[in-house]
Amino acid sequence: MDPSRYAALFLTESQEHLSAINTSLLELERSPGAEAPVAELFRAMHTIKGMAATMGYQAVTEIAHEAESMLEGVRRGAIRTDATVADLLFASADLLERTIEATTGGLVLPDSREVLERMRTMTRAARATPPRAMASVRGAPVGTRVQVTLEPETPLKGVRAWMVAQKLAALGRLIATEPPEGALQSEQFERVFTVVLDTGAAPEVLIAAARSGGHVEDVDVTPPARPAGSDDAAVPRGSQPVHRVSGAVTAEFAVADATAGSAPRAQRHIRIDLRRLDALTNLIGELVIARGRLQAIAAERRDAVLDDALSHASRLVSDLQDEIMTSRLVPVWQVFDRFPRLVRDAARSLGKDVEFVIEGKDIELDRSMLDEIGEPMVHLLRNAVDHGLETPAERRSAGKPPAGRLRLAALRDRSSVLIRVSDDGRGIDRARVLAKAQRLGFVDAAVEELSDEELFRMIARPGFSTNDAVTDLSGRGVGIDAVATRVRQLGGTLELRSEEGRGTTVTARLPATLAIIRAVLARVGTETYAVPMTHVSETLELSGEVRETVKGREVLSLRDDVLPLVHLRELVRLPCLRERVAHVIVLEMADRRTGVLVDRLLGQQDIVVKPFDAVTDGLALFSGATILGDGAPALILDVNSLL
Repeated sequence: MDPSRYAALFLTESQEHLSAINTSLLELERSPGAEAPVAELFRAMHTIKGMAATMGYQAVTEIAHEAESMLEGVRRGAIRTDATVADLLFASADLLERTIEATTGGLVLPDSREVLERMRTMTRAARATPPRAMASVRGAPVGTRVQVTLEPETPLKGVRAWMVAQKLAALGRLIATEPPEGALQSEQFERVFTVVLDTGAAPEVLIAAARSGGHVEDVDVTPPARPAGSDDAAVPRGSQPVHRVSGAVTAEFAVADATAGSAPRAQRHIRIDLRRLDALTNLIGELVIARGRLQAIAAERRDAVLDDALSHASRLVSDLQDEIMTSRLVPVWQVFDRFPRLVRDAARSLGKDVEFVIEGKDIELDRSMLDEIGEPMVHLLRNAVDHGLETPAERRSAGKPPAGRLRLAALRDRSSVLIRVSDDGRGIDRARVLAKAQRLGFVDAAVEELSDEELFRMIARPGFSTNDAVTDLSGRGVGIDAVATRVRQLGGTLELRSEEGRGTTVTARLPATLAIIRAVLARVGTETYAVPMTHVSETLELSGEVRETVKGREVLSLRDDVLPLVHLRELVRLPCLRERVAHVIVLEMADRRTGVLVDRLLGQQDIVVKPFDAVTDGLALFSGATILGDGAPALILDVNSLL
């Protein structure tokens, strides 16, 4: 076997186990006596050790083995999970992650000697406690026997078998494997192996768990033999019920309705390189552009047969577009699950107690968007722990609970996704920010107070910071500035609300996808512009008499609301025309509304977003560009710059 062929698979699956390790360590730190997180930690470490041993990654195997030995002492009660043990386990997880990344990436391995020696010292001290005896009858392990047959040509057969064993072990206590663990992990078996469990789980649950390990062709479940003297003792061994299911690999198990006689429904799950999805997205984008071109040609020809064929093709393109876009969506927990550890480490380094809550983990975002938003969220969370939340002593003196509350939430808002970071800390000191801004000449000396928007503009300036001391987490003025820049590059907006003494909330509003969006097309002179539908609440056609001027600015009275108006002609530096009839696009974002005057509305259209590199000293009005059906380019307006 050539291990390099499976390095990417090993890295991906190891990262999933490392995420579970960090989650379980946090749970163990909160509840030192809990058994569930210890069992999960042991399974994850053991699985990584088995995979690494099969791949020949000795450094990874050694770290996982020592961590597993230490966890065995924790599981037996020989090692008490105090702060020292928790810190060492966290250090071992960090070391394991760095070693895996270095090993699979061909980089220099980190120095593991100090952490390994600390774990060995702790394990040696714990070995005085004897292990528990294992139940057996005549030397053979007693329990529920789960016989598993792997698919032919299963890659990393030993790793896959051990993963299946660990899935089953989560439902009870792993008694033994046949062949033994060493032979199993070194692939000294054909395709069939047996896992013996002490479990009360139903056979169908065990079958589902075994299949969730992947590459499983067949599963047999045999319950343990009844003790002598029981009602079923006379039943011959061969007549014990055996639950058997064969078929495709599935991550879920659907129990058939006995009355209907239907077969279990299989679901296939495969890993796909993101580059292939990107290629599909680019192709469907070009197809959407081609569809627009064909629709423009058909409108000129006015051929009923052509229109009918094009209508059918257009529906197929739309369905294909929806399927491709949906295939790119992943739940935000895939990034959010790494943040509890980050918050924990930041809080410990600052001597603060933080209760961290994550909401909306099942909200889905485009995979590329999710990858890009991770780093900005890191800045916001660190900023909240460092600047926002007070120390326990400060919170007590302010009449608050000693532990600060930090909340990370994802939620849907029409076609956008909101990611919100909020805390119940001290809030932003507006007077201090104002004084610093006035000293730097950013704000006039006569200004006495900053609104939320003005406050945000100040703290989002590059290098702006009210921290006098530079720490590992902050003090260089790069946090909010980096977040605002990245969110804007993603076609989103950032909003800030802060109340002194009560806390701060920062909300990133993001499009669900970056590739294809719905937009309103508007004409100004001979130029066409696209306005994302995400922020369009309505469009209007009105006469010039409806418009008014308040404090030198043109406004529009609309259903008991006064909207400021902006002329797109003026913004793009075209001559302003005073026409009796104007078309208005009403933009809405949070509690802000603005009307944009254009010459003409051309309707709605799906547009493919293309990167846009603005010229030097150009207008900061555009977030991208697109190609219309007639082949002409159109710029996409950055709505945030208009509100």
